[in-house]
Amino acid sequence: MSPPQSNSNTAFGRFAGAGCAGVAELLVFHPVDTIAKRLMNNRGKLDGGNMSKVLFQEHAGKGLLARYGSLFPGIHYGALYKISQRVYKFGGQPYVKEFMSRKMGGGKESATQAFLLNGFSGSIMGAGEVVLLPFDVMKIKAQTNAEFRKLSMGQIIKQEGMGLYSGWQWTMARNVPGSFALFGGNALAKDLMGLNEPGVKATFLQTSITSMVGSVSSIVVACPLDVVKTRIQAASAEQNEGGMKIISKIVKEEGFGAFFKGSVPKVMTVGPKLVFSFTIAQYLMQLWQ
Repeated sequence: MSPPQSNSNTAFGRFAGAGCAGVAELLVFHPVDTIAKRLMNNRGKLDGGNMSKVLFQEHAGKGLLARYGSLFPGIHYGALYKISQRVYKFGGQPYVKEFMSRKMGGGKESATQAFLLNGFSGSIMGAGEVVLLPFDVMKIKAQTNAEFRKLSMGQIIKQEGMGLYSGWQWTMARNVPGSFALFGGNALAKDLMGLNEPGVKATFLQTSITSMVGSVSSIVVACPLDVVKTRIQAASAEQNEGGMKIISKIVKEEGFGAFFKGSVPKVMTVGPKLVFSFTIAQYLMQLWQ
């Protein structure tokens, strides 16, 4: 994101825009996220015979409304995680980018400088995002494991303890390149479209296009590590395995293609979710600043 002119509305525009994006994303896309997580967590072969069981779990044999309702587990954890994540990441990244730019002397940035500054500042924010990990872990467990849906937040915290930070290394490993691709790809697309010139304001359509470039790049780059992260976080205490063991088992039992399980539905479904929230965040930030 290119830094706008500093004024008294800058902080409000950035954080309010990012917060609104998080709320809108959650309401529209939580069921899609549940489907993607369940596909990623499925360790067997997927076919027409078990598709319904994988997607709807214990509600597979029930009616349409019951099956649709089964895609909303963990939405309260999702609200805590998604809104705080978007405010932190989308609202905070411009500040880190501006700080890095000042340290490099400021002034007009070349396309390469804008790409790298946005990418590296995004990576820093992505690495720090692990602080919010417990909310994401509780959301994923509720989405993929029926046992956890019976427990309150307090019971899960008591039961899991520091296990709620399970997979933090893999989450960070996924976030760093994924966030670099998100913000760097977005900045590169803006430069190619001439949107980084002083005084130029992107239209909603232009913002959507640049967000799509960054979002799809981010998903594809992060997918293999996302599969590992999801399996670590979805496992129960008895099933808990380290990331390297999971990678070894995937290669041995499922093949390298398994690292991209859920990648197609994620690009087609979660991709629009990220494009949606990133577009709203950027557009509202520009509008309200």
